[in-house]
Amino acid sequence: MASEPRPANKGAWTVADLLHFSPPCSPPPPPRRPAWTRYRLSESMKGLLVALLGGGVPAGFVAPFSRMANEASGIPSLEILLFRCVLHLLFICHIRWKKAPFFGPPEARQRALLHASVNVISIGCAYSSFMVVPSGNAATVRKGSSTISSVLLALCIENSHLTGYDWFGLVGSILGLLIMVVPDVLNLDKSTRLDDTFGYLLACLGGIALAFGLVIFRALDFPAKLVTVAFLFGVVGSLVCSPMMFLLQEPVMPLDPLTWTCVVTISFLALLSFLCASYAVTKAHPALVCAVLHSEVVVTLAVQYYVLREAVTPFDIMGAGVILGSIVIITAQNISCDAAEEDDTAVGRFGR
Repeated sequence: MASEPRPANKGAWTVADLLHFSPPCSPPPPPRRPAWTRYRLSESMKGLLVALLGGGVPAGFVAPFSRMANEASGIPSLEILLFRCVLHLLFICHIRWKKAPFFGPPEARQRALLHASVNVISIGCAYSSFMVVPSGNAATVRKGSSTISSVLLALCIENSHLTGYDWFGLVGSILGLLIMVVPDVLNLDKSTRLDDTFGYLLACLGGIALAFGLVIFRALDFPAKLVTVAFLFGVVGSLVCSPMMFLLQEPVMPLDPLTWTCVVTISFLALLSFLCASYAVTKAHPALVCAVLHSEVVVTLAVQYYVLREAVTPFDIMGAGVILGSIVIITAQNISCDAAEEDDTAVGRFGR
């Protein structure tokens, strides 16, 4: 009788088992997201986009419209500023609804009032310069001085780091402004040289005050600070412009629709620019925000040429091109991609 096959030892492997052995199946790697969903905007990029679209572009219409209102009815610059300050006073409704202090918390009240005073000086000097020199040149000088001042203030006060691309964009932006304004400054008319020089000095002072105000706002830290400083700007501006308007200028009551349209448009666009620039400086470096706000100069030149029919030189076009290129450099390097981080995570999780 044939003997039965001997059972295999417990736990032993046969050759057939080894040949058909396969390791446990690992879970498949996660599907790759489409390329357009793997890119995200950094916080700095969000601030720069707000400064570009909400701060620089609307502000580009302020200077030409101020000049149009002045030429239409002779309305002075401080009166235009007073209308804008009255619009800022409407923020008291929002502050009351939030049950926040009207002038900010006690520990930050002095800095908030200083911020409002500095901004009133900045905008008052800017509007006055728009009446004396071409609006495009005044906006160019103001933005150039604000960028240089913000860089110096950031280096002296803050420990913020600027990359090589940031410095390249800042230098290019300032170079574009110099290309635009230096030929006009060197060719000033002798009969109006004193008035033009005074106008450029006002624009330069307005830019320095703008940079200082942005740095002050960046240092503020309390709830509802944006609407609080906007309301304080209206309060300080109304208290300053009301008497100064009668002492230094001759106020007029505009009757034509063009002047009222320009004044209302200036007030709303300037308010939008004020809010967006203040918000942007909390997300990005003040110097970069000022550089992106140079888009105001490009918009002003376009309105100056197509609406006011003022001459635009080849230097203006060349400088505007350099400014736009610098803005592209500054904003593009702030776009971050999480694709590499995602790939590293996938390799670490499923590649072992």
